[in-house]
Amino acid sequence: MKFIKKFLIFLFICSIFSSAQSSQKNILNNLFNQLEKVNNSKSATLLEGRIWSIWNEHPTNNKLTERLEFGTELMQYGDYNYALKVFSNVLESDPKWSEAWNKRATVYFLMSQFTNSLNDIDKVLDIEPRHFGALSGQARIFIKLEEYEKAIKSIENALKFYPSFKSRELIPEIERLIKEDSI
Repeated sequence: MKFIKKFLIFLFICSIFSSAQSSQKNILNNLFNQLEKVNNSKSATLLEGRIWSIWNEHPTNNKLTERLEFGTELMQYGDYNYALKVFSNVLESDPKWSEAWNKRATVYFLMSQFTNSLNDIDKVLDIEPRHFGALSGQARIFIKLEEYEKAIKSIENALKFYPSFKSRELIPEIERLIKEDSI
């Protein structure tokens, strides 16, 4: 009898977790549908903010959300090594949270560890292919590595989901760099 009770509790907890993730996914799908159709920058910026707020909130674990926030503060204050430890700890707890990978990729970028950053960005995009922030970061790394065609491709991928994305402005600059390289 105890086993059955424990099993039922386990199933209940799993259904809550699945429901929270499903709810978050549905909200994101709705926001991305709106983002693809919006044609003014003010509305796009508001939708972008809502998407970021969802990405930054763990669907089932407030403690992980708090740790992510703490790591972000550390990163903003320049304590990259400690932030890296915090984000790695979050990822040990939930390796399927795209924003934890994205934050760690950002720290690696700030530390000029571009290969590590690109590896984490790949994980972000495996989980959330519409992550325009990760795609923008990927483009910036490719610019630093002078892999300009890859940078343009990253931005173009972001524009599929976010047509009014500000990183669009990087494309003419990248094209200028390509021309300078070919001279």
